[in-house]
Amino acid sequence: MVGHKTHAKLALVIRREEGELRRYAHLGTGNYHARTARLYTDFGLLTADETITADVASLFTQITGLGKAGKLKQLWQAPFTLHSEVIVAINREAELAAAGKPAAIIAKMNALLEPQVIAALYAASQAGVKIDLVIRGVCALRPGIAGLSENIRVRSVVGRFLEHTRIFYFRNGGDERVYLSSADWMDRNFFRRIETGFPILNPKLKKRIINEGLKPYLRDNVQAWDMQPDGSYRRRKARRAKHYSAQDVLLELFSR
Repeated sequence: MVGHKTHAKLALVIRREEGELRRYAHLGTGNYHARTARLYTDFGLLTADETITADVASLFTQITGLGKAGKLKQLWQAPFTLHSEVIVAINREAELAAAGKPAAIIAKMNALLEPQVIAALYAASQAGVKIDLVIRGVCALRPGIAGLSENIRVRSVVGRFLEHTRIFYFRNGGDERVYLSSADWMDRNFFRRIETGFPILNPKLKKRIINEGLKPYLRDNVQAWDMQPDGSYRRRKARRAKHYSAQDVLLELFSR
């Protein structure tokens, strides 16, 4: 692990409770920083799930010790498994679509550049997977190209707050899988940093992530820019529909 920047956001607390040790972990998409947390939007998971907290404990042991990386049960970790697990999840949706089963991918992040992931997304599109990508910054994938990416939409949302959450949604034949991550889909994040992707296992939290972290950005017609097949962007305009700003919706939710 020498030479790798630690970009994962993890905190672990071990408490003695009624004579036994119990772990609590916080895993975030970013911002353990008081200043940028006022401007960046992120999600964090506080959990006592035994498999996830055990993985966090193993990861801390790994980055502070000299032993080999152990196998994690729930977490995807760069530079070891995050890239391959993302590829597997994308390919799984392609297989389901080819078999006529429900398949969809929604991913929200800062940047999309890694060639193998882009190739997998193109293949999934050709298999019939509906793919929505909310990429705030640079994106090397080109959507809407016939025979290649006609099932892919790419949009960027630029508003008051810097969109910093990384959310990966896979429909998985109806058994939805949602992961949060500290990593964008870039070469440096997959192979030159210590990063994590972690599952949202609680059904209520999973629904919240989908409803608050993904759907509003797909509906936004105020601050959203849609990428065209040539790589240019066109600002989405509210025509007959009412103005809908994802960031305004979230501000209202969080102020309650």
